Amino acid sequence: MTDKIDKGPAATPAGPGASGNPYEAIKAIPVRHYGRWISAVAVAVILAWLVYAFSQGKIIWGTVGDKLFDPAVLSGLGNTIIISISAMALGLALGILFAVMRLSKNPVTSFVSWLYIWFFRGTPVYVQLLVWFSLPLIFQYINLGPIYKNETVDVMTPFMVALLGLGLNEGAYMAEIVRAGIQSVDEGQTEASHALGMTQTQTMRRVVLPQAMRVIIPPTGNEFINMLKTSSLVSAVQYTELLRASSNIGSTAGAVIEMYFVASIWYLALTSVFSVGQYYLERRYARGSLRSLPPTPFERLKANLNMFRRTEVAK
Repeated sequence: MTDKIDKGPAATPAGPGASGNPYEAIKAIPVRHYGRWISAVAVAVILAWLVYAFSQGKIIWGTVGDKLFDPAVLSGLGNTIIISISAMALGLALGILFAVMRLSKNPVTSFVSWLYIWFFRGTPVYVQLLVWFSLPLIFQYINLGPIYKNETVDVMTPFMVALLGLGLNEGAYMAEIVRAGIQSVDEGQTEASHALGMTQTQTMRRVVLPQAMRVIIPPTGNEFINMLKTSSLVSAVQYTELLRASSNIGSTAGAVIEMYFVASIWYLALTSVFSVGQYYLERRYARGSLRSLPPTPFERLKANLNMFRRTEVAK
């Protein structure tokens, strides 16, 4: 005789097929960032108020549009670009030279480099421009013996004064930037290159400086952007750059403030263009130090658009 064992109610198997109802889908609700919307609205209101305030001012905006591409303004714009690039190239060359001298074990070269940096960083660039402009009052002739001899007033043209004033000043700042970049490279790199038989110059040129560029490029880009704006000071030494050209038109046409807006628009355009170039240059030199490169501005824009689309779908 077999005993019957009561097994109780039959166990219902788990799973979507047991009851015939599928699993309930998880509904993801995005986090609400109310602070972002409030701050965005506040900034938009402030910007709208500024636009309204300037629209009600005594400004002839038609003159701004008419003079934006004036030949004299474009000529001054070209001179601004030329003097900025030339002064920055001179400053970069001097910066590399004096940075290497500053790190030298020779006390004389190290002291000379420190003295150069101390003097040109410690005095305003405007004063330096005026000193170079007044150099003919100190030296009537520039006499280099059989190599070159001429009157100082003929040598110190407005362009030369602007180049020396901006370039020498920039060289002092670039020297500190380059020095920081060189010191960021591990000393083992230098020791390894010396073990391979490289000279000090070869080590600096082939090993140290290429690795230091990752640290040097970002502040150098900022210095160049600053150079574009600092170049407006050379109008004091009779160099016709963007600000001086705009001021000349404004004083003759009776549109002073309008021409200041014209100059501001072109300065903003220049800094914007060169800022984009700086970003991609930094991105290039960051390839060896970052696992994933930072997104480009277009990639950021695309990601933001996708975020808004996801938010709309979730609603």
